[in-house]
Amino acid sequence: MTVETRAGFPVFSQRFGQGAEPAMLLHCGMTHSGVWSRVAEPLGDRLTMTAFDLPGHGQSGDWDHRKPFHDQATEIAQTFLTDGMHLIGHSAGATIALRLALENPGMVRSLVLIEPVLFAAARAVAPDALEDHAQHAAPMEQALTEGRYADAAPLFFVTWGGGAQWDDLPPPRQADFVKRVPTVVGTKDHFYHDVAGLMGERRLEALDCPVLLIRGSASPAIIAAVHDGLEARLPNATQQVVDGAQHLLPLTHAKLVSGLISDHLNAVSLARADTGLFA
Repeated sequence: MTVETRAGFPVFSQRFGQGAEPAMLLHCGMTHSGVWSRVAEPLGDRLTMTAFDLPGHGQSGDWDHRKPFHDQATEIAQTFLTDGMHLIGHSAGATIALRLALENPGMVRSLVLIEPVLFAAARAVAPDALEDHAQHAAPMEQALTEGRYADAAPLFFVTWGGGAQWDDLPPPRQADFVKRVPTVVGTKDHFYHDVAGLMGERRLEALDCPVLLIRGSASPAIIAAVHDGLEARLPNATQQVVDGAQHLLPLTHAKLVSGLISDHLNAVSLARADTGLFA
């Protein structure tokens, strides 16, 4: 565990496992790198996993608004990227993983995207779902725009908190959410409007590494639409649905998620061996 300057920013990182294959774990918003521990443990004989706290999260420095949150987080993640790495991301972290793979063709061995919140991916396949989600999120977006973070945090939590209730959180956890919810402002243009161009013409189609999409059956409807939009364009993607799970499935269904990742890694290794790329 260490804090060091990366991309000009103080970043906390830690490692899980001692396996031969490198991987990066990218957590969701409002949490920290430690949430991966239960998913990572069963994978530790196979993978050496690096996880870092996103700006404004965990023990990393507060987001300083020098640049959009997604850009800053991606620049930090880039400093951890090594050739042949598996990228495993959840929610906002999954969108960063996808961006890294697209911006570094050939470096990423495989992707695991757990409920990426790239809402723009739903536009072509389910525009009504995108509009419904935008309307649902409008009160939270308004509160964020007006700087009413104490109002925005519960609205964010009720959608993405995995079924937990805001009032059940202890006051220190509520205060932590209120502190970190401004980072959502730094992602809207990337998630809704795709300013990074991840959905650009033929861009997803050019990503030939294996991609596993994992979602919960009880997650917000927009997530299924996002997955369908991505699967329609990614040439080597598969979907898995965890029955009864909601958005925080790496926490609530860690064993199942870890098992799906393990199966994915087995398939990746088999495919590489069959093509002669790896011994």
